[in-house]
Amino acid sequence: MFETASNLDAQAFRALDPTEVQILDVRERWEYELARLPGALLIPMGELADRVGELDSARPLATYCHHGVRSLYALGLLSAAGFTMLAHLSGGIDAYSRLDPRVPRY
Repeated sequence: MFETASNLDAQAFRALDPTEVQILDVRERWEYELARLPGALLIPMGELADRVGELDSARPLATYCHHGVRSLYALGLLSAAGFTMLAHLSGGIDAYSRLDPRVPRY
């Protein structure tokens, strides 16, 4: 589907099927409560190393955060943990919300 550390723009990320790709939100819970993407699992970046076992390394995984910095960092951690089919939302949920007005900006 995609190669390790792929950068996806908002349109490509929006086209992902959550039944085929794990969508991982690495923001804080308060951010998740303000705005989130359908089918996303919340594991805040600070908890990811301890909770990586909740994810399936055999399935594609796409991460996002607010602007794309934390999700890009998450790719490195996930890659080191053995994940090979990884991508992140370049520009974060902020970029996505510009494309989809149903997702509030903050």
